[in-house]
Amino acid sequence: MTTFLATIPSPDRGVWQLGPIPIRAYALCIIVGIIVAIWWGERRWVARGGAKGEVTDIAVFAVPFGLVGGRLYHVATDWHKYFGEGKNPWEALAIWNGGLGIWGAIALGAVGAWIACRRRGIPLPAMADAVAPGIVVAQAIGRLGNYFNQELYGGPTTLPWGLEIYQRVNPVTGYQDELGGVALDHTPIMVVHPTFLYELLWNLGVALLVVWADRKFRLGHGRAFAVYVAGYTAGRFWIELMRTDAATEVFGLRINVITSAVVFIGAIAYFVLAAKKGDREVIERGETTDPDTGDATAADDDPTPAGATAADQRTKVPGTEPVDKPEQ
Repeated sequence: MTTFLATIPSPDRGVWQLGPIPIRAYALCIIVGIIVAIWWGERRWVARGGAKGEVTDIAVFAVPFGLVGGRLYHVATDWHKYFGEGKNPWEALAIWNGGLGIWGAIALGAVGAWIACRRRGIPLPAMADAVAPGIVVAQAIGRLGNYFNQELYGGPTTLPWGLEIYQRVNPVTGYQDELGGVALDHTPIMVVHPTFLYELLWNLGVALLVVWADRKFRLGHGRAFAVYVAGYTAGRFWIELMRTDAATEVFGLRINVITSAVVFIGAIAYFVLAAKKGDREVIERGETTDPDTGDATAADDDPTPAGATAADQRTKVPGTEPVDKPEQ
């Protein structure tokens, strides 16, 4: 038997029973990621002059839309897991077992955010810039769910950080159950590349890149969000090539490899074109805070008239008159 100098052990299970209620690590990671994204997004939005609580209001629309979109993309691109002989189509609804496509989540989540922003008179590109680093950190946290589910890994490796994969079984029946089962024997059946961990670390690096670029160049008009998209897709491209799980292929390539390349090009094109819109939007409010430390800083006198609502005053580009966008 091959001896490995060091390896990363997998959890013995991804589901714990609290009486009749299953507590799923994957679902908990998704929830924690959403909370972190909203919390950090609120701080960054207020720092740009937005009203506190507006990110949460937008999330009420964006999160459900994003979850539905993510599941639809996953089912559409991995339809063979749910449809066909011997398959159970109802499993397509079992989101708690894992399976969310980030492309569908961002696309349909953006539709939900657009609806909410339009209702409140908030410029969507400015909101997207504020929440961008929080979203990619949420994706990193979500990858921990793949760790507990023992999924989305690469091929065999002898590298010191190889991931141990165990056989999980139903402790009552003894039948194999990769998602809901328990590893009774901690002898690894294989040691593989932890591609979920590669993506987790890459995503954290992208978050730092977005924060740095946003501070240095005062990105606006959705350009910080474009940096996030370009950075994420660049990493997803090479990480996807390492994965060995079954996936739909187009032209001999995994569909997510092609999607990453197309979306990367789109993000770069948007970043360049949006630069023509000028300086970053200014969302006028009173006090601001540092988006990363939360420390309050002095701000100009709030020009909003007493009693004005959040929707009464919105985006102003320096050197122009403020554009009022009444609530719709």
